[in-house]
Amino acid sequence: MDEDAEFMGPGDALLSRSTSNITELAIHRESNMTRLGTFRAYWLGCVVCMGGFLFGYDSGIIGGVLTLASFENDFDYTKKEATRNSSLAVGLQQLGAFLACFAIWPVTHRFGRKWALVLCSTIFIIGAIIQTINTHSFSAFLAARFIAGIGLGGSSVVVPMFSSEMAPKQLRGQIGSFYQLFYTLGIFTSYWIDYGVGENISTSEAKQWQIPIGIQILPAALLGLGIFTLKESVRWLTLKGRHKEAWESLQWIRADSGPDAELEMDEIRLGIETELREKEGFQLKELYTQPDNLKRTVTAAVVFIAQQSTGATAFATYGPQYFKLLVGSKGNNDLLLTAIFGAIKVAACLTFVLFVAERVNRKIVLTLGALFMAACQISTAAVVRSKPPSGDATVTSSGIATVALIYLFVIAYNFSWGPLPWPYISETFPTRIREPGIGIAVSSQWLWNFVYSVSTPYMIKNMGWGTFLFWGIADLVIAGGAWFFLDETRGRSLEDITRTTDRVKSFGEDSRDEGDETSNTGKGPNVEIR
Repeated sequence: MDEDAEFMGPGDALLSRSTSNITELAIHRESNMTRLGTFRAYWLGCVVCMGGFLFGYDSGIIGGVLTLASFENDFDYTKKEATRNSSLAVGLQQLGAFLACFAIWPVTHRFGRKWALVLCSTIFIIGAIIQTINTHSFSAFLAARFIAGIGLGGSSVVVPMFSSEMAPKQLRGQIGSFYQLFYTLGIFTSYWIDYGVGENISTSEAKQWQIPIGIQILPAALLGLGIFTLKESVRWLTLKGRHKEAWESLQWIRADSGPDAELEMDEIRLGIETELREKEGFQLKELYTQPDNLKRTVTAAVVFIAQQSTGATAFATYGPQYFKLLVGSKGNNDLLLTAIFGAIKVAACLTFVLFVAERVNRKIVLTLGALFMAACQISTAAVVRSKPPSGDATVTSSGIATVALIYLFVIAYNFSWGPLPWPYISETFPTRIREPGIGIAVSSQWLWNFVYSVSTPYMIKNMGWGTFLFWGIADLVIAGGAWFFLDETRGRSLEDITRTTDRVKSFGEDSRDEGDETSNTGKGPNVEIR
């Protein structure tokens, strides 16, 4: 702290600017990103969003593994117990992830984003190793699922936090959407690995199920090791008073130390110092006792609940069961359609992230996406009700129509509610409450993921075509909520979004008008430019 306090640089330039000037310049500046800075921003997104790949791969792989004859033989359970065991294997992992959303907050607050992700990676690897070992104990396998869930849930909180705090505002939506892109890549990979081991490895060999489970260790290791190629979060370092390191981190991620970087550093420093002055001694109850914070927290949680309530996650987890409902259960049509479903998810999400994410109004896209998904689901329900599948694997016009509708549904999802909630939520909170706020929001995602994962098999069995109607009505409600209650965040800095600078505009100007140089100490980032 003492060393940082003496370290002067762009903070000197800040002394000649009023708080209002910084705010005005920050809002209206048109920053030209360097080529190296753009590359580093994308690299950071790819490294941290390996957590999304883990999420997707783990979600997709477990359903297939539990159906492998080799797994059933090694863990000695019958097909009658398969439904219960599937629920336990999925549910305990999600329980661990749900609890980790709260436990990770004090860790990342104290030790930073990088070390929190290294810890999450390590915990996940421990769980994956235990799962891969042929213990012949399903209880041990379930315990390992819970352990891996802790690592998975913790990373799902820190990844969007780290990404939003480091990505330039011009790319923040695109890079934030990497999480969903990597999630879809993980699911796609898991579908084909399950299919490959099922087709090519004997059911008498344990490696039939050990290979898909063990492969999880690779992306977890890439996440943990890749973190060491990145700098710590600029905003976290500034919050901790480590201003020299914060300036070095910003220069690295932007590959720039010019006026744009100086102004961004000024804005970050001003926003964080404003929050610290206004609200010293943070208490968790601030999230619900202060109306503005409560609104942000509830909005963030509801956005993730809405994401799960579109029906897309349930499709990803129980794809074969859904397609059996559409085309019948004879043959392997359901597996083929599920694999194609995964490929379409990847293609749609990749197209959105590369070409659309930063070119569209997020509020409008979320609204229109939900409306289009509602139309697909309700139309599917109507077709299945009027012309149910024959059950003999015969290709019918109604079967083709419903499959096409579901493929259109997943395209719409990956152009809206799939990728956008992650950057949107990470942009919602000011620095002071970002860690617990995102933790609560992501915990709601895991909680409702659990609810729908457990209930979907029973919905398919008991409601049939009504399952699609349920998702369609939910999507209509989501569209209305998005249009009337969400704010637009695209192209704005985090400080502008949270309005931290405007709240103390008069305070900053008053202190400068006094003409006392000592009153200016700490108003800007006391770090060197060169």
